[in-house]
Amino acid sequence: MAAKDTGMPASDIKPVGAQAEAESRRMASAPVRDAHSFAEAVKDAAMAGFLAGVLGLFFIGLRTDIAPGGLDVTTRWGAWFTAIVLVFAGRLLLNLFVFRKKHPTTRRLSLASPAREAALAAAGKWLMRVLFVFALILPFFLTTFFPGRDRQYIDLAILIMTYVMLGWGLNIVVGLAGLLDLGYVAFYAIGAYSFALLATYFDFVGFWIALPLAGLLAALWGVILGFPVLRLRGDYLAIVTLAFGEIIRVVLLNWYDFTGGPNGISGIPDPTFFGLEVKRNGSFGEFFGIPYDPIQKFIFLYYIIFVLALITNFATMRLRKLPIGRAWEALREDEIACRSLGINTRNTKLTAFAIGAMFGGFAGSFFATRQGFISPESFTFLESAIILAIVVLGGLGSQIGVAIAAVVMIGGIELLRNLDFLRDIFGPGFDPVQYRMLIFGLAMVLIMIWKPRGLVSSREPSVVLKEKKRIGADMVAQGEGH
Repeated sequence: MAAKDTGMPASDIKPVGAQAEAESRRMASAPVRDAHSFAEAVKDAAMAGFLAGVLGLFFIGLRTDIAPGGLDVTTRWGAWFTAIVLVFAGRLLLNLFVFRKKHPTTRRLSLASPAREAALAAAGKWLMRVLFVFALILPFFLTTFFPGRDRQYIDLAILIMTYVMLGWGLNIVVGLAGLLDLGYVAFYAIGAYSFALLATYFDFVGFWIALPLAGLLAALWGVILGFPVLRLRGDYLAIVTLAFGEIIRVVLLNWYDFTGGPNGISGIPDPTFFGLEVKRNGSFGEFFGIPYDPIQKFIFLYYIIFVLALITNFATMRLRKLPIGRAWEALREDEIACRSLGINTRNTKLTAFAIGAMFGGFAGSFFATRQGFISPESFTFLESAIILAIVVLGGLGSQIGVAIAAVVMIGGIELLRNLDFLRDIFGPGFDPVQYRMLIFGLAMVLIMIWKPRGLVSSREPSVVLKEKKRIGADMVAQGEGH
């Protein structure tokens, strides 16, 4: 057949694929024109300021204190107006300099150069090594440079390390398997109460004997939870797991004869060092000839949770390279495709729930021996929300991201207690402790705007063929719960 005459020079005729590719590159390089004018940006910022004023009226503008004759109401209109102005200005800046520079969502994904990938990988490895060495010497660093407050800082480091371990455990369920779990605190409570009850009813059971038992019991309950939710995903799975966490808390609260009810369980024994007790008049100091110092117990507890966290990280990284770890990631990406490949999704989900719950049980057992007293009030839904926030903010599936997020969140909440400089701005009657959660929530919103896929959004591939390349966040399917 003869070619159809288009009336155009032969040099101007391009293949359809080449024209589409050129058009795609042109659209990707040109930012989208913002449909909103400056007046509309101001209007949107004014609406945000109005909402901040309404919501902050009873939290910032008015303050109530209990007085002998009733409630004593004081007003703080200056702080209330300042909050409105800050919200208005922040929203206006976002509208003018952030939101209007978005590119089309259909633009082509640009891959990083091999040199940049190698530099990022090398920087990540060195960062992990530096953090590991710093965590290893942290107690001695604090006792040397902060002799007056070393006990407080080491106790804070123990708390942060506990949440790092909990975040890594939940990361198996949420980050790797893509199963949104809002009841993870239930396994934390099961581990704590397992050790406390075993130590209460059996005198010969110590921490090191109860630790594996608590993990196994938590894993068993993880399987029990997993069976009813095998066909659920997304919001439905989140609601069921949330209900499971509340059921465990209510049972612990009302089973008074067995768990102590709201009174909790006290007198939980401390861990020992190969049978040597680290306490006053204990055998640890006598055996090594070391005079007793209260800081020794905190250092010992720190290294226990440090080793437990390392075991959690090592096990998670090894499991990711095994067939079960690759099955988790396949389940996260597409459950239907996972089934079509012959993967048993039932066993895959149950193993994710069980292994994640086991590490939560380990952390709960440590929490019980660290506190010496536990009660159902320590295992509320807020704890699950904090652990999930650590996983999401750090980056789903990222181990180093979860660790950084735990340090920022847990350490940040404690550091926000010391905001005395704000009294110079808002007046001597301003109490910064009452606003630390408000400031912390604002910081979380800003992080999610700046890094919506977490602090560490790139992924390390579990399986490598010839060449190892980092996986960008845009190349990872979000799915239901990921």
